[in-house]
Amino acid sequence: MTQKNDQTYMKAALNEALQAYMIGEVPIGAVVVKDGQIIGRGHNLREHLNDGVAHAEIMAIEEACRTLRSWRLIDCELYVTIEPCLMCAGAIINSRIKRVIFGARDQKAGAVASLYEVMADARLNHQVTVTEGVLQTACSQIMKTFFRATRKRKKQK
Repeated sequence: MTQKNDQTYMKAALNEALQAYMIGEVPIGAVVVKDGQIIGRGHNLREHLNDGVAHAEIMAIEEACRTLRSWRLIDCELYVTIEPCLMCAGAIINSRIKRVIFGARDQKAGAVASLYEVMADARLNHQVTVTEGVLQTACSQIMKTFFRATRKRKKQK
């Protein structure tokens, strides 16, 4: 049952990524789930907000905290299309999220499995269970399409 649920919630994260894509943001999307309900959604808004921390994961975590009226996201899961960066990994740990599920690795900035394995670091006071590769092809394809189009636009200028 978990695999089916993982795909369902990753599709919701992909929908968030598509919203970012449509407004010219790097297409990464995230949702926070508790007890089978999405309690936080987010997509990248760095360009629109001129805010370096407006990553999809941060936006989803902030909404989930408002929903629960707590900074502790105990028993929550975060679904994100691309492996979280170091900043987002720290926010996930500090929010006490139980599990992170991501679609595709980020070889340049990933802090969960690619460059670092922060969430498994036993020196920290909270560790996070990680599942990777859920809808990996779709999650990586939207990024490839976005950056291909971005390079094409820059070349035409």
